[in-house]
Amino acid sequence: MAKLDNKKLLACCANGAGSSLMMENAIKKVMKKYDIKPAELRHCSVSEGKSAARNYDVVFCARTFSKNFEELAAAGKTVIALKNVMSDKEIEAALQEADLLD
Repeated sequence: MAKLDNKKLLACCANGAGSSLMMENAIKKVMKKYDIKPAELRHCSVSEGKSAARNYDVVFCARTFSKNFEELAAAGKTVIALKNVMSDKEIEAALQEADLLD
């Protein structure tokens, strides 16, 4: 079983429409490559994500928004801050660095 199987993943961007949807699609690409089946993968705005994130195992966001999730990271949740939110290669590398890919 992969480390991210049955985990809840959240992708956050400024408004929760454009870039978070593209980030979600890039995350799906990585999940498919590693045959990972998360329990949930959704996208939303940073403002919604700040309150919802505590219910997720991994939160993805742009680096510019990572300070919004510092408290979450301090509580032991995984926050993946990305330079290019649409890059599946960067997402894959970040997940490897966080030791979340088998």
